[in-house]
This record gives sequence, C-alpha cells and structure tokens, in this order.
Amino acid sequence: MAAYILRRLLLIIPTMLGIMLVTFVIVQFAPGGPVERLIAQLTGTDPGATANFTGGGSDFAGGGQEGMPGADVGGASSKYRGAQGLDPEFIASLEKQFGFDKPAHERFGQMIWNYLRFDFGESYFRDTNVLDLIAERLPVSISLGLWMTLISYAISIPLGIRKAVNDGTRFDIWTSSVIVIGYAIPGFLVAVFLIVLFAGGSFFQIFPLRGLVSEDFWSLPWYAKIADYFWHLVLPLTAMALSAFATTTFLTKNSFLEEIRKQYVITARAKGLGERQVLYGHVFRNAMLIVIAGFPGAFIGAFFAGSLLIETIFTLDGLGLLGFESIVNRDYPVVFATVYIFSLLGLLINLLSDLTYTWVDPRIDFETREV
Repeated sequence: MAAYILRRLLLIIPTMLGIMLVTFVIVQFAPGGPVERLIAQLTGTDPGATANFTGGGSDFAGGGQEGMPGADVGGASSKYRGAQGLDPEFIASLEKQFGFDKPAHERFGQMIWNYLRFDFGESYFRDTNVLDLIAERLPVSISLGLWMTLISYAISIPLGIRKAVNDGTRFDIWTSSVIVIGYAIPGFLVAVFLIVLFAGGSFFQIFPLRGLVSEDFWSLPWYAKIADYFWHLVLPLTAMALSAFATTTFLTKNSFLEEIRKQYVITARAKGLGERQVLYGHVFRNAMLIVIAGFPGAFIGAFFAGSLLIETIFTLDGLGLLGFESIVNRDYPVVFATVYIFSLLGLLINLLSDLTYTWVDPRIDFETREV
C-alpha cells in the first residue's frame, strides 16, 4: 500500500502540470485581459467592472495617466482594444506591471515555480495577497460544501437502503417521485422561494438573509455563536440539498438491490440470519463501495462549483463567487490559484477515496493493479 500511495502522489505532479498548462494556454487565447480591463477602467469604457485596480500598480489608478491623451497610436498599444491614442510607453509600463513583458513560456515557468512554493502572488485588482483572499473566502465554501455533503449522505444512504428493501412498494414509488421532483427544481428557484417565504420577502422574517454569521457574532457566548452560525446556514443548505439527494439515494438503492440478489445473501438467509444481520453484516460493505467512489465528486462539486448562485442570492462571499468575479475581471493570479488549489485538493481527495475502499473492504489490494 505504501508503494501505491507513493506512485499516486508522484502521479499528481505531471497531472497538475498538465492542468495548469491547459489552463494557461486557454487564458492566452481568451479575448480581453487585465491590461485591456485596466485601460477600459481608466478611459471610462468599462461600466460593468466589479472591482477597481488598487493592487501593486497603484501608480496607474490615480495620477499615472499623464501620457494618455493625445498620444500617437503605435507600438504596444496596437495589441489592445481601446488603447488607440494612448502613449506606447504607458501601455508598456502596464504590461510590465502585470508581467506581460515576458514571453509566455517564461511566465508559465515562473508561475509553476512559485506555485510549488505556494506563492500565489498578489491579486491584480485587489490590494490583497491571493492566498489571504482565498483563506478569507474559505469558511463559506467549507461550510456550504461540508455540511451539504454530510446532510445529503446522512439522509440518502438510509433512504436508499430502505427503498431497496421495499423495492416496488408504495413507499419506494412516492419517495422516488418526491426525490425526482426535488432534483428537477433548480436550487436558485428554491432559494428565491425560501427568501420570499422565510427571510422577510413577503411573509415571515425568521431566518437571516445575508452573511455566514451576524454582525455581533464575536460578542456572543460560545453556544450562541454555534446557534447563530447554523441559523444562517439553514436556508442556503436547504436550497442546495434538495437536489442533492437524488444521485446518492438511487445509487445506494441500486447498489443494494444488486447485492441483495446475489447468491451469498441467499445463503446467509438460508442459514437463519436475520434481515438486519444480512443487510448490515454482509450486504452493506459490498454495496457501499460504489457509494464511496462517488463521494469525491459529490464533495468537490458542492465545495467548489455548486454554490455560485446560492452564494450570490444569499450574499455569501465564498470561493465560487470569488472565482466567478476573478474570471470576469481577468484577475489571473486568483484564477490560476483557485484552479491549482481546487485541482490539487481534488486529486488528494480521490486518493483518500481509494484508501477508504481498503478500509471498507480489506480484500481490495491496490498493489496488484496499475495506477
């Protein structure tokens, strides 16, 4: 097992290199960029910008525009849309500020070297270190992703087992109908409905509408902090979790049905074992393998990507909203850092999933298979 873990860890290196290379190449061919974004802000042609340039290049945010009016077009300015009439030296200084004065391969190599040391640099459009910015948004994403995954599995697995035991009965049919309907309704519609009904929209003012905690959170006693924290999570988690039960529930049900029909289960029943002993002593270990295999995808989806609209609706500053804003603003250090961290965590969680396989069923030996 140690050799397998070592091989998987070593495999992460070329995998991460490939992911970052593909992301870097895509960004190179994507229209627009931080230089064009800043030019649009300085010339007043970018009313949709969501952030102002306040980072390390503050010389350009205030009085650093002396060479802009009346200058001839040429040189570096011809590469950027909206740069006509700007001083080429001014454009060149912008390129240097953002690091675009170097060739692409050199920039990529420097980025990888920095990322290996977890040095993600500064945000282009926020006066903040990228790692600090991610750490600031991390509690929201951890709260939404972790609790939603745990709640989903805590409900879906027992429900899936009961549906398998009662396959074809009224209970199985009506629960399947409810689950499918919940899965079909978009989470953001559920979020809007919950706000209208329970967050002061038109009926009741029971739950808070914004933020992960209250403004006076730090002045509350410890038990009140816990209550306040979970009180803020009720509506977002409800909106996210309603559509999360379907996949795990049906996966659990079908997995148990497949195992229940196997010969060893018939033999166990013939020996006089009770139904509970058969289900949890024999079937559970085998049936749960496929459910465990789906855990990394469920966790990653909930943690990183599944909460963008929910974060926006409930005004929660999480990683989903941060990533979206960074892409819109062409804040490349934040974009690359989030891709790097998300991918690395995803690969490590997949490794953890394989190790959980061996914990659930010690008969599985990864040493005998190719990575």
